[in-house]
Amino acid sequence: MDVQTMRREMQDVLNKNILPFWITKMADHYNGGFYGRVDGQGLLHLKAERGAILNARILWTFSAAYRVLGNQRYLDSAQRAKDYFIRHFIDQDYGGVYWIVDHKGKPLNTRKQFYAIAFAVYALTEYARATGDREALDYALQLFDCIEEHALDPVDNGYIEATTRDWQPIADMRLSELDANAPKSQNTHLHILEAYTNLLRCLKEMQAAESCDYVPVLGSILPITISVPVETLARVEGALRNIVRLFTSKIINAHTHHLDLFFSMDWEHSAAHIESYGHDIECSWLLHEAVQVLADNELQRKVEPIVQAMAQAARKGLAADGSMLHEANIDTGAVDDNRLWWVQTETVVGYANIYQQYGDINAWQTACHCWEYIKNNLIDYDSGEWYWSRDANGNINRTDDKAGFWKCPYHNSRMCIEIIERNF
Repeated sequence: MDVQTMRREMQDVLNKNILPFWITKMADHYNGGFYGRVDGQGLLHLKAERGAILNARILWTFSAAYRVLGNQRYLDSAQRAKDYFIRHFIDQDYGGVYWIVDHKGKPLNTRKQFYAIAFAVYALTEYARATGDREALDYALQLFDCIEEHALDPVDNGYIEATTRDWQPIADMRLSELDANAPKSQNTHLHILEAYTNLLRCLKEMQAAESCDYVPVLGSILPITISVPVETLARVEGALRNIVRLFTSKIINAHTHHLDLFFSMDWEHSAAHIESYGHDIECSWLLHEAVQVLADNELQRKVEPIVQAMAQAARKGLAADGSMLHEANIDTGAVDDNRLWWVQTETVVGYANIYQQYGDINAWQTACHCWEYIKNNLIDYDSGEWYWSRDANGNINRTDDKAGFWKCPYHNSRMCIEIIERNF
C-alpha cells in the first residue's frame, strides 16, 4: 500500500465511521456535553458518569480534526466539548480538574489525577491551535502550573500520580484497578510529555504569528502586554526537556529498550516486570515528536537511536496477522494476546514514523499490515466506531465499552490525523 492510499482510506474512516458516531450518538443535547457510555452491546447509558479523560480526549479529537480538515461540524463539536469541560471539569476553587462528574455535570470524584490534568492541557492547547482561542490557552497554562506545582517531585524529579482535591497526599494513587499503586508511572509521564509537547508547539506557533493577544483573567503566566513572553516559552521548554531526560535516563530500560511501568519515589522499579508493547511503540514516536518540537539538533541526535531501539523492541509483540499483542509479564511468562484497538493505532503511527524519519521500508510494511488488520477486524462498519478488541481467536470483545471512561475517539482519530497530516 502506498502513502496516498492509506491517507485516503484513513480520511474516509475518520469522516464516515469515527467522528459521526460521536456527533450523532454521543452528543447530549439535554444536559450538555457528551454521554458517558455506550456499552459493548451498543446500549447507550444515559445516566453514566463522565470521566475527565473521555471528555478531554473528545475535545482534543474534534479540535484536531477541525484544524486539519476544516469541517464546521467538527468545530461545533469541539466548541461543545470545550464549553462543557471548562464549566464542569475544571475546579474553580482549587485548580486542576475533577476526575469524574455525574451525568448532570456535578462533581462525583474530586481527586486530582495528573494523567487527566495532562490530557486537559493537551486538549485545550489543541483547541487553541485550531481556533486561536485565548481562553483555552489560558486554562492550559493554568493547568500546566498545577502539574508543575503539585506533581513535580522536588527531591528525586518526576511526577507523582495523584492527590486529593486540595493537593494533599492520597493513599491510593492508581490510575485504574489494573495498575499498581505506585507513586510514579511511565503512563502518566508519557501523557505529560505529550501535553507539554503540544503546549510548546502552540506557544511557538502563536509567537510566530504574533497573534497571542488574549488578556488573561485567570491569573495565568501570560502578561497582558506581551504576546508570548520568553519566560513562558522557557518554562514550558524547560519542563519538556526535563521529562525527555526522565524517559531516557529513568523510564526506558537501557538493557531491553522497553518501558518500565511503575516506580517508587526514588525511581526504583516496582511491581511486576511487564512489557507493554502498545506503550513502547507509542512512546517511540511521542518522544521523537517532543525533541522535534524542541528543535534541538544535539538532543535529537541523542534521542533518535533510542527511538529506533524502542520501535525494534516493540516488534516482540507483533503477531503474524499484522496486529500487536497487548503485553507480557516477564516474571510469569503470561502473555495478554488480545488485540486492543488503541495498541493497533499506535503501532501504525509508530512504524509510519520510523519509515518517514529513516526510510525503513520494513517499518512501513509493518504499519500497512497493522492497518489491514484494523480494517478487517476492529472497525464496526454497521454501528460506527470500533470494537474494544478481538482475542487471539478472532472473537469480538462485546464486554468492554464501545464508548466510555477509557474508550474514546482519541487513539483511532489521532492515527488517522497523523497519517493525513504527515509529509511523507
